[in-house]
Amino acid sequence: MLDSIVLLAKVVFAVLLPALFVPVLVYLERKIVAWIQIRIGPNRVGPQGILQPFADALKLLVKEDITPFSVDKVVFAVAPILMLVPALITFVVIPFGPPLPASWGNPHLGSLVGADLNVGILYYLAVTSLGVYGIVLAGWSSNNKYSLLGALRSSAQMLSYEISMGLAILPVLMITGSLRLGDVVHAQTGCWFCLPLLVSFIAYFITGVAETNRAPFDLPEAESELVAGYHTEYSSFKFAMFFMGEYANMVTVSAVATTLFLGGWTLGSIGPDTMPESIALLGWIIPMIFFFGKMFIFIFIFFWLRATLPRFRYDQLMYFGWKVLLPVCLVNLMITAVVVILIPPDMAPGLLGDVAELSLFHPFVWVMFLLQLLLLGGALYAGACKLPRGRRPVRLVDPNRL
Repeated sequence: MLDSIVLLAKVVFAVLLPALFVPVLVYLERKIVAWIQIRIGPNRVGPQGILQPFADALKLLVKEDITPFSVDKVVFAVAPILMLVPALITFVVIPFGPPLPASWGNPHLGSLVGADLNVGILYYLAVTSLGVYGIVLAGWSSNNKYSLLGALRSSAQMLSYEISMGLAILPVLMITGSLRLGDVVHAQTGCWFCLPLLVSFIAYFITGVAETNRAPFDLPEAESELVAGYHTEYSSFKFAMFFMGEYANMVTVSAVATTLFLGGWTLGSIGPDTMPESIALLGWIIPMIFFFGKMFIFIFIFFWLRATLPRFRYDQLMYFGWKVLLPVCLVNLMITAVVVILIPPDMAPGLLGDVAELSLFHPFVWVMFLLQLLLLGGALYAGACKLPRGRRPVRLVDPNRL
């Protein structure tokens, strides 16, 4: 009975955590973007504008919930739920701290992760792909041509970059030999994967930005073209659910990037086993702070991109996804496979079997790093030199001169 209560509490905490981050991120984004663009930002509601997110939430809750007469009312109401729920339940498989003492019982109960699944990475890819259903159904059920066009191109964008995201994650699985995110974290105790898998690291973050529809990939919000895209007809709390889903997805993408490529909560040799018993509690607190600190670095980059980069044109976005990012991820996958066979990393016993344990001085790391630099140079050339440019203007012919 106690085991079931502990598991349920962990799952509920992991589901609510991204939602609790939303008001904090809304405030931080406004302040950071204002700082980058030399503006003021929120400064009226509360000290330094700290209560502005709560004022926005109250405004959305009390606004009139308008449902247009011609929409499919059932699908129109379900679409925001399909957008928000997958964004919240994805975080449950991400380990955000070291395991608790073995004396606490079952090692799965002692792990600081909502649900310590053996197929955690597969669960993440499966659940994040469900968000596209919310976008498509929102645009289709609105019975609005602008909403439908926005939904179609948003879904095309998400599907295009999901393929590259999966291919960027596969080299991590080829090295570790495990789908469990806890094993991936332990494999990076001696060397983070961002060094031997630099291209995968960059490709994953780019696809994560595109998956969350953030700038410069925020094509759904191209106001000059499609009003507001798939959520044009939404208002009040339904619109807030789309808004929360975007920020929750941003938290999840940042947490997974931290787990797969920056060692998760690991601090090398620092941990509860290496500390005196008098301060052993710090062995769990410090790694958690380290994890969320690395996660917020990625979130800051999300804000930075929004404040500095212009939006991609749609043909440029599709070109980059299919003709640059996808081939680079495929080549990177083949390079990783060859190097893993020729220079296999050291193996160590894990919870579910033998997993890789990289060392900074292992030849595999530096051979992979050099190959990654070569591949990255080719990718930068293909992305910068081959990206579609602006088209020449069409000259109209005066029929009176024919």
